[in-house]
Amino acid sequence: MASSTTILNSSVLLVGASNWIKEFADILDVRTEATIQTVETGTTALDVFHSGILDCIITEYTLDGMTGIELLKEIRTETTALPVILGTASGSEAIASEAIKAGVTDYVTLTESTDQIQEELLDRTEHAVRSAQRSATQRERARQFDAIFNDSRTATWVLDPDGLLTRVNQTAREMIDADVETVVGEPFWALPWWSQSAGTKSDVQQIVAKALNGSFGNAVVAQPSHVEDSRVIDLSVRPVENERGDLVSIVVEGVDITERVDLERNLRQSEKLHRVTLNNMTDTVLITDEAGEYTYVCPNVHFIFGYTAEEIRELGTITNLLGEDLFDRDELAKNGVLKNIECTATDKAGREHTLLINVREVAIQDGTLLYSCRDITKRKQREDALATLQGTARDFLYAETHQEIAQHIVTDTPGVLNLNASAVYLFDADSNNLRPAAHSSTMKAMNGPLPTVHADGETLPSYSFVEDNALFFDDVHQAEKLENRATDLRSATYIPLGNHGVFIAGSDHVGAFDSVTRELADLLAATAEAALDRVTRESRLREQDRTLQQQNEQLTSLNRINETIREIDQALVQAETREEIEHTVCDLLTDDDRFKFAWIGTVNPTTDTVDPRAWAGSEQGYLDSQSFTVATSGVEPVGQTAASNEVTMVTNVAAGLRDELWRKDALARDFLSVLSIPLLYNDLTYGVLTVYATTQDAFVETANTVLAELGETIASALSAIERKNALLTTSVTRVEFAIDDPTFVLSQLAQDAACTLSYQGGVQQSTEGSYVFVTVEDAPVEDVAKTASQLIAIDDVHQISANGEDGVLRLRLTQPFFALELADHGAIFREATADPTSTTLVIEIPDSIDVRTITQLVRETFSTVELRGKQTLDQAMEHDLYSKFLDKLTDRQLEVIQTAYYSGFFESPRESTGEDVAETLGISPPAFYKHSRTVQRKLFATLFDEESRSF
Repeated sequence: MASSTTILNSSVLLVGASNWIKEFADILDVRTEATIQTVETGTTALDVFHSGILDCIITEYTLDGMTGIELLKEIRTETTALPVILGTASGSEAIASEAIKAGVTDYVTLTESTDQIQEELLDRTEHAVRSAQRSATQRERARQFDAIFNDSRTATWVLDPDGLLTRVNQTAREMIDADVETVVGEPFWALPWWSQSAGTKSDVQQIVAKALNGSFGNAVVAQPSHVEDSRVIDLSVRPVENERGDLVSIVVEGVDITERVDLERNLRQSEKLHRVTLNNMTDTVLITDEAGEYTYVCPNVHFIFGYTAEEIRELGTITNLLGEDLFDRDELAKNGVLKNIECTATDKAGREHTLLINVREVAIQDGTLLYSCRDITKRKQREDALATLQGTARDFLYAETHQEIAQHIVTDTPGVLNLNASAVYLFDADSNNLRPAAHSSTMKAMNGPLPTVHADGETLPSYSFVEDNALFFDDVHQAEKLENRATDLRSATYIPLGNHGVFIAGSDHVGAFDSVTRELADLLAATAEAALDRVTRESRLREQDRTLQQQNEQLTSLNRINETIREIDQALVQAETREEIEHTVCDLLTDDDRFKFAWIGTVNPTTDTVDPRAWAGSEQGYLDSQSFTVATSGVEPVGQTAASNEVTMVTNVAAGLRDELWRKDALARDFLSVLSIPLLYNDLTYGVLTVYATTQDAFVETANTVLAELGETIASALSAIERKNALLTTSVTRVEFAIDDPTFVLSQLAQDAACTLSYQGGVQQSTEGSYVFVTVEDAPVEDVAKTASQLIAIDDVHQISANGEDGVLRLRLTQPFFALELADHGAIFREATADPTSTTLVIEIPDSIDVRTITQLVRETFSTVELRGKQTLDQAMEHDLYSKFLDKLTDRQLEVIQTAYYSGFFESPRESTGEDVAETLGISPPAFYKHSRTVQRKLFATLFDEESRSF
């Protein structure tokens, strides 16, 4: 028989004393090259197990001191990988079950020691060893895979045969930046990391497809560029097959090569940048040997010299390019480098360049001398131009007008720009034109006389100015807005000088403006603009100084006027009569030569003229020389003010001397300006104040306003005097008016409610408005109250009392009641009666007040007014007691007693209780009774004891 290769080099332990053990040992010795050990007891077998490496144990069931199953259990406590075969001559299902439960590898029942049994035992032993070896190999591979799988430098994914993700190591978890639980079981190419890009997803899908077909695959994938910290991953995919060649899994490994890719990209960019820099930098590098032969010529050599690198080499040594004796070789050897050597060189087109050269010792291939050449031709030109421009700026400092600056610009343009044709336009804001202020003779010769240009943007100077845009033309004849097609100018520039104008410069050659010339032209224009701004500012400052001086003079005059007004205000407070007020005002206005002459007059309705009442100052017969007719124009200012009730100011009397006769008489008395002010208070005029000054424009706007306010103050004082006199007089004129005006609140309410309303005094003024008590007749009080609540003129309605179709209402008005305005003028609104068709008013006017004044007020207040009657009454006793009684009452006490009276509290029987009145007033009943008793005591004290004190 052939030997078994599976257990060729294995170590086998046979345990037991039975014949079949010994026979099987002999078979193994003959058939295999395995190392055979035989022991008879289980204890000895455990010692061998612990002391060496075994590949298989074959034991019989019955052993000395223990059974084969007990031996198996001891071994299984330490290893489950070692194959253990149990053989027994008297097997049973119980033993077999127990052996299997203990972890036996194989179980053999031996009846007789026959060759067939031995052969079967050999096969089972070989199978057990082979299975153990295979398991060991798989465990080793698993350990190796785990080591690779847990490599922190490599991301590893394990896929099933369908390409679905089954396992991910920690590095891969961090790389995909997603919850693993959500992606396990998903197709590998659908992972969020690369599914963001269709191209990347397709690449991953292709390499997985290769692995599914049994081939290795590789791909470099990158996250989209918009992803923050995007990475580049090198993926490799390999299939894993079992012993039969079936695909069992796919292993994908990924290495983050972002840093390497970045380095490679940066290196390529650096190389590209180096090439671009060498090809495009304006400095040129040349390397030669000691003999001056070129070993390196920079590709950009044409920037300076106009030659190609090959043409430079064909010129010969470097001395042919830069000249002889450029530097001292010994000095270079001493210092190693020589810097900023200035020389001149001629380019291929024959133009001369100024160069700045650095020479350095090097050892680059065969080269020993490195020349770096910089073209400073334009810089030298700029330096010379700036020196000229500096002188121009100094000249600008001493210029005082825009014209001088314009001339300096034209004069210095050749030195700054090397252009002889130049001109300056200055803007005339009044005409909206650009006017030529200065030009060079060359400009005139090339272009002809420069015309005035309208600032409408239709010509080149105008367009540059309006759009605030500097224009440069290599050939101005190609410009659409060129106005003079016959001009010899070719190159031209138009540069705005801010809000001041436009600077023009040009040449008869095409392309005269290179970058340096443009820069210098802009600089020259900016310097000129700054100088023009300075002149404008200084001019404005001088104008402001003049304005400030005028304002100071006006302020001084206004201070004098304010001082006069303060004195007048003090005098008005102390004045007792109208005559005293009028004369005091005139005296104070003309005191200390404040004004030449002042007078106050009132309108005479009979003659329709203004009659003088008081005057002061140097009148010189002026009042007698004039007839001060009331008219809106063509008459003396006092007549115009009386006609319009508005301030009339004449700043220059001499103007229009032939048009108005009064001006001649005023000028004869040195009245050069006049101010006439209406004395107006609460829409009633108390006369006209007129003031004359010996200077023109004596009344500035502020003084005009202040004196106009003075007129209202004087009128208020005169009104107060009239009210005071009205309180002191006992004789009154009772006047009855019939009015037809639907805006009067009583007329409107009577008409809307179809009732008769009567007012017999009783107005309360509070912060909430005016309260008026009215008696209602011929209509239910409730209906009238409802109608009143719907009127805009009435803010609140309160029913005081009601008796059938009669009663009393308290109205809170949104506007002041007419009685209050009459009181301001000293008159008393005694009563009013209104029904749906007519309204009558009864007003009492003290003798101290002109009845015509009150009549005028009534006519101005209501649309249709008819005077029904007029009666003179003497109310000495009544007036005296009434005034004394009212003087003793507070406003609250008067409100309480009026409400109680109109509520019927004092009727017998009472129409309202004290509690009802208290509720109406919003106070407690005790407070009402206290006020009521206090008013009664004060009334009786007034009637029976004029000497008693109010309490």
